[in-house]
Amino acid sequence: MFVLPLAGIVIGGAYGWATVPPEDTISASFPICASGARTTCVVDGDTFWLDGIKYRISDIDTPETSEPRCAEEKALGEQATIRLQTLLNAGAFGLKAGMRDEDKYSRKLREVYRGGQSLGAQLVDEGLAHRWIGFKQSWCG
Repeated sequence: MFVLPLAGIVIGGAYGWATVPPEDTISASFPICASGARTTCVVDGDTFWLDGIKYRISDIDTPETSEPRCAEEKALGEQATIRLQTLLNAGAFGLKAGMRDEDKYSRKLREVYRGGQSLGAQLVDEGLAHRWIGFKQSWCG
């Protein structure tokens, strides 16, 4: 991957075409979601609510917390949830739409960036997420 400095365009990325990361214009305080109405909170490692809209981070998949398949998945899912909360609360970020606006659960599909870097990729690098490849991968040994 390389950057064209004058245009600010990144060549490469997940699909090999030019992309421009979004501006860091969104800032909010994200608690972990509790029962009841959800406005702005973190559901799990790849899902959050912002201003009453539910978002799914489209470039990753994290371990399940609501219906984990094993104890290891549950533990990693809880870590991913707390880490996403920390990342979202660390400062302004931007959301980038992809080829699909929503998933089958009516969640907005977006990549999340801060300073031009994908927060999803950071979770992958930290071992708390898999890169989304079109289907879920197992978190159980």
